[in-house]
Amino acid sequence: MNARQSFEAIRALMRRAINELTRVPGAAIPGVLAPTIFFLGLTSVFGSLTLLPGFDTTSYQSFLIPVTLMQGAAFTGAATGVNLARDIEHGWFDRLLASPAPRPVLLAGLVLSASFRALIPATFLLIVAFAIGVEWPGFGGLALALVIVMGMGIVAATWGASLALRFKTQSAAPLMQAGMFLAVLLTTAYAPLELLQGWLQDIARLNPVTQVVEAARQGFIGEDITWAGTWPGLLAVAGLAALFTFMALRAMGKMTA
Repeated sequence: MNARQSFEAIRALMRRAINELTRVPGAAIPGVLAPTIFFLGLTSVFGSLTLLPGFDTTSYQSFLIPVTLMQGAAFTGAATGVNLARDIEHGWFDRLLASPAPRPVLLAGLVLSASFRALIPATFLLIVAFAIGVEWPGFGGLALALVIVMGMGIVAATWGASLALRFKTQSAAPLMQAGMFLAVLLTTAYAPLELLQGWLQDIARLNPVTQVVEAARQGFIGEDITWAGTWPGLLAVAGLAALFTFMALRAMGKMTA
């Protein structure tokens, strides 16, 4: 396939994935409601944590919203893995493997759709967040957060796809979802690194998703958007996406049409 044909194949696969939302709109509800309920519940219960010395902001809602944006992207990306497992079980993916499209093109079509679908829960979350008083991050901060949301959608989709291609069953769905949920949870999700204790602080310091959360958080907590605060998060997203893409392509390479 030439470059134009590859692009058309990617676009067709993305269109198919996005069309599922128009045919089954309810499929997007869990990815929207879960992080929203999570956001509203935690800000109500733990909002007074900002009174602790060393907290980055006086608004716990502003501190937490980037985390829930990442969770929405994670749920959306994991759903891509579940949908792929379904297509494998039903035999539809075998038809794709038998097509002239290179396998990286097939994977790209699947995971790029997740990056755009991740904007759906992000948009809903931001509407709710701004309605209850989350600090406006500025256009630069908002744009950076949305770019990172799309990147995390790709990370979660390649993670889910690698598991779907390995196990070839929707029974792997809990692992797809739990893996991304823990990756976001074990960061500076609920408090700055300095206020975390014991093993949780150690894991958060080593977890690359911590850099992702911190980069997306800059504008929401009143900080200036700087390259020094941004590039570690972008690098973490790129590195995780590359790792999981390699895993997915390796698993796909072991499949026969």
